[in-house]
Amino acid sequence: MMPMTFGVSSSVTLLFDFWDVHGPAGMVLSVLVVFLLTVFYEVLKMWRVWLGCRSKLAQPQSRYAAPPSYRSDSSSALDSSPSESSLTPMESHPPAPNNRNSWLLHGIQTLLHMLQVTLGYMLMLCVMSYNTWIFLGVIVGSVLGYFISFPLVGHI
Repeated sequence: MMPMTFGVSSSVTLLFDFWDVHGPAGMVLSVLVVFLLTVFYEVLKMWRVWLGCRSKLAQPQSRYAAPPSYRSDSSSALDSSPSESSLTPMESHPPAPNNRNSWLLHGIQTLLHMLQVTLGYMLMLCVMSYNTWIFLGVIVGSVLGYFISFPLVGHI
């Protein structure tokens, strides 16, 4: 039966039967691998945010004019209502959307999401080994990955 409390041990089985750790050298290597996977997870998460913001910037803005501001001193209901001209398109012919690029970007974001979810569940299962060293590797990797990748989002 698996332990349900955290322990400090140099032997653990992570994710698969072949990832069976026995000894301090194997534990250091396993913590390093889990640490790097967690850093990659955080960078991947910020990359998806960056791609999402970039795709929103590439989309054409609304083609319709904003309604006129209402005057508070108007006594007539017709003066304060939006006119038909404010609801008509500003351009005579809209730009053709680039469907191929939007589908390609959506496909890339879907694959990245799948990779992120899979990696996240694998890291969760590593933490559920209840090994303190593995847990610390995930926590420190998450902190470092966020620290490295978050400033990149500010450059959008």
